[in-house]
Amino acid sequence: MHKHIYYLAICLSIAGLARAQDTQEAPSWKPLFNGHDLSGWQPINVAADTFTVRDGIIVSTGKPIGVMRTERMYENFIVELEWRHMQPGGNAGFFVWGDGIPSLGIPFTRGIEVQILDNAAKAPGKNDFYTTHGDIFPIHGAKMTPSGRTAPKGNRSFPTQDLSHSSPQWNHYRVVANDGQVRLSVNGQEVTTGQDCWPRKGYLCLESEGSECHFRNLRIQELPSTGADASQTARSGDGYVPLFNGLNLDGWKIPAGDNGHWKVVNEVIDCDALSEAPGEKSLESEHEYTNFNLIVDWRIKETPYINHQVAQILPDGSEAVDAEGKPIKLSVPDSDSGIFLRGSGKHQVNIWCWPIGSGEMYGIRRDQSMPSEVRAAVTPRVKADNEIGKWNRFEITVIGHEVTVVLNGQTVIEKASIPSLPPKGSIFLQHHGSKKNGQWTGPPSLVQFRNIMIKELP
Repeated sequence: MHKHIYYLAICLSIAGLARAQDTQEAPSWKPLFNGHDLSGWQPINVAADTFTVRDGIIVSTGKPIGVMRTERMYENFIVELEWRHMQPGGNAGFFVWGDGIPSLGIPFTRGIEVQILDNAAKAPGKNDFYTTHGDIFPIHGAKMTPSGRTAPKGNRSFPTQDLSHSSPQWNHYRVVANDGQVRLSVNGQEVTTGQDCWPRKGYLCLESEGSECHFRNLRIQELPSTGADASQTARSGDGYVPLFNGLNLDGWKIPAGDNGHWKVVNEVIDCDALSEAPGEKSLESEHEYTNFNLIVDWRIKETPYINHQVAQILPDGSEAVDAEGKPIKLSVPDSDSGIFLRGSGKHQVNIWCWPIGSGEMYGIRRDQSMPSEVRAAVTPRVKADNEIGKWNRFEITVIGHEVTVVLNGQTVIEKASIPSLPPKGSIFLQHHGSKKNGQWTGPPSLVQFRNIMIKELP
């Protein structure tokens, strides 16, 4: 072989090897959206048609307010996407390192939000609290240290330049999230940064927030891990499916003859305790469940009824008596509702204003045929209710005959073994109370519910 040809062959071989090594080592781009359907994405608390695909574009109606997440979590990555609002002043967002379930009482998850807000939402030059060009900020319990240009009000990083296009023009975002730092480029130039983020591993979410927004050309390039541990990882949403879509009562059986007293008001299930149904007035899930973890956010709207028959309940589930052996009765402003487990009103997790707190299973605690240890086990070990008007969260786990109730992060019932618990049944949201001559005949269920999610267990 001629020496020049020989040397050329060696050079080409080395160059080819170098390219092969670069190809092996460089992270590859992968689509987050296939252009045809929403494979790889999962609604957290929105309707089936809140996010749809049309002409190769993800279309968000904006209703209800809520989020759709990726099926898996990501730690370090580069994401590119394009978005446009179809209504001047429209609002949406791209969440980084989000939880798989909503935060308490609100439609959004904890995480780091990269703002997607149309220019018409903000008058030029008035940036005291937010801008419309790519803010980055922590939401609902997440943490971040603002860097670069920061907001004079609130915990936000502001963009250094105003580069986003107004509705209905398309915008391009490039988000680099690595080791707790987030960097945003808008239409080709880096403008916003945030650092020291927590969590720093979690889901990616697209936000629906009131108006139509479009997304396209979503792709991701994963970067090497920097060792995010469990304490730095968002809460998993694996296996959870929403039981309430935020728009209507699809998936629930409205009692015949109810006449609109169970309804959706401002994207929450609302009960006014005036159902006209002649029989069972409670709201029943269409499906039955055996073993599950159920998340339900609830709040008592008001307490117009004074209940004079409230027992003073002791830790063993018995009711206090006075020196003469008569039951001690307390008078408290009250409202009354609950969650029926496996279709049984007796096996109900109570929502009320009793001093013992919500989460107890009244029907089991007062059943004298039950062993004393069972009646003690269904008595709350602590009162964990928030004040009237504030949202609360039940996390109820039912496995076999065992029931565990966590209220606002505190375990109030732990693995109570209840022999009479039915093997399978629906979930009910309880209706309680009625009126006679304009007066409540008992504590009414003046309650609201949202963020209802269930995870079936083996």
